[in-house]
Amino acid sequence: MVDKEKELKLITALPDAIHGFMLRNGVPEAFAAWLDQIISMAIIILIAYLIGIAADRIGNRIMFRIMRLTKTEWDDIFYKNRVFHKAITTIPAMIIYSLVPLAIRSAVWISVFRKIAVIYIIVQIIRAISSATTSLTEIYSAKTHYSTKPIKVFFQIINVVSIFCGGIIILSVLINESVTTLIAGLGASMAIIMLIFKDSILGFVAGWQLSANDQLRIGDWITVPKYGADGDVIEMSLYAVKVRNFDNTITTVPPYALISESFQNWRGMQESGGRRIKRSINIDMKSVRFCDSEMLERFSSIGILREYIETKQKEIDEFNVKLPEKSPIYRRQTNLGVFRAYVTNYLKNNPELNTSLTYMVRQLQPTEKGIPLEIYCFVADKKWVHYESVQSDIFDHIISIIPFFGLEIFQYPSDNRTAVISN
Repeated sequence: MVDKEKELKLITALPDAIHGFMLRNGVPEAFAAWLDQIISMAIIILIAYLIGIAADRIGNRIMFRIMRLTKTEWDDIFYKNRVFHKAITTIPAMIIYSLVPLAIRSAVWISVFRKIAVIYIIVQIIRAISSATTSLTEIYSAKTHYSTKPIKVFFQIINVVSIFCGGIIILSVLINESVTTLIAGLGASMAIIMLIFKDSILGFVAGWQLSANDQLRIGDWITVPKYGADGDVIEMSLYAVKVRNFDNTITTVPPYALISESFQNWRGMQESGGRRIKRSINIDMKSVRFCDSEMLERFSSIGILREYIETKQKEIDEFNVKLPEKSPIYRRQTNLGVFRAYVTNYLKNNPELNTSLTYMVRQLQPTEKGIPLEIYCFVADKKWVHYESVQSDIFDHIISIIPFFGLEIFQYPSDNRTAVISN
């Protein structure tokens, strides 16, 4: 009992000393009864503040020296983002939490100040974690191995979880309930929580799926028509995927939209051996005809066609020999068939194309616009500007050489074009 009384006297020594000083100097008892506690609390706050400043300066100097001595970059980035500063700012609140019983006699006000100190400590810890996750995002994004990974998503998840846990702890401090009791009680409020954190939850699930399945990386060229996105992915976060379009505008796409809806990722093309050309020219059906000997002789003057014409003619002659003597119908080469062979050989000998991949010239289903002749091949250089140049060169040549084979490209007559467009 005596020890307890001594402990109580020790605890209230500061306000009692101030109280006695004020009474000796003529301060009324009623006024001194509460003013002594205010002055005591102010002294403790001042002490905590000065210790905090000193700890911050000492800590910053130590970290600055460590940063200068080491060759690693992580400590530089942590120092720049003030991670250690935010952690050190918890020291004054810890001092106040420990010393507040020395300044105040009321258990109610002790509890109030301690709650404020605990809440401040939690907030500063959350801020420190946020700065740490920002620093880690910056560190790992600079590494080649992680530069294409959605690193920001993972650290944002850690940040959101820390905020959520910090919020639960702060709530438990305010209402004097244990954290486990609050978490158990959250089951009834789960619908509201899911509504509040809907974007974060969907972003977390989408980011995890995109990463786990390797569907999207930073630097990928993607096309998302619904959102007007057509360009390179420059950032992946918990809430948005940023795409720099080819017109240098920025489009943001919700991560969950890339899971719930379709999008086109051109990475497969970029990692393959070539970029595909798949384009058609419509041949006027009226210009297709059998080749006579003069046409075949003229076509044979083209070096890349000579072997084809000779081989094909031999095959046709062998076939025709087996027909009845007076058969009105027999096989003959056509100008369109020879032209297809020419374009195929032209593609085969084009050094800009990757002929180890599929290349061909084929007819598609005839329409009212003629016979579509499709050129299908792969340009070895996948860079956009060079790809378009090679593709244009190929079709420039094809369009120019078509008349040599007696063929015509289908197009609307000039006098009817206006009427067709207007209809």
